[in-house]
Amino acid sequence: MKQILNKDFIYEVLSVVDEIPEGYVATYGQIARLIGRDKNARLVGKVLRMAQYYGEYPCHRVVNHAGRIVTTWQEQKYLLCQEGVPFKNNFYVDLKHCLWNC
Repeated sequence: MKQILNKDFIYEVLSVVDEIPEGYVATYGQIARLIGRDKNARLVGKVLRMAQYYGEYPCHRVVNHAGRIVTTWQEQKYLLCQEGVPFKNNFYVDLKHCLWNC
């Protein structure tokens, strides 16, 4: 069954993203769990791809379960580095040191 994005889901995702403190990251799955939608990590990603239409949110602070940033979004790494987020290598943040413990 295809999942449909509704306003409540979008608001919940963006509300959580807005709470991620500077210098920390959260994962798509972590955000899905926080809003009670454990199996909807991909939908979280879809919301974040459209977040610019809803206002300014720190979407650069969201990475995948392994800490990988979006390789096609060059500004993400720059923004995270500006906040002091440590990287293990070029495309992976060090989750042991910067995962948001919400």
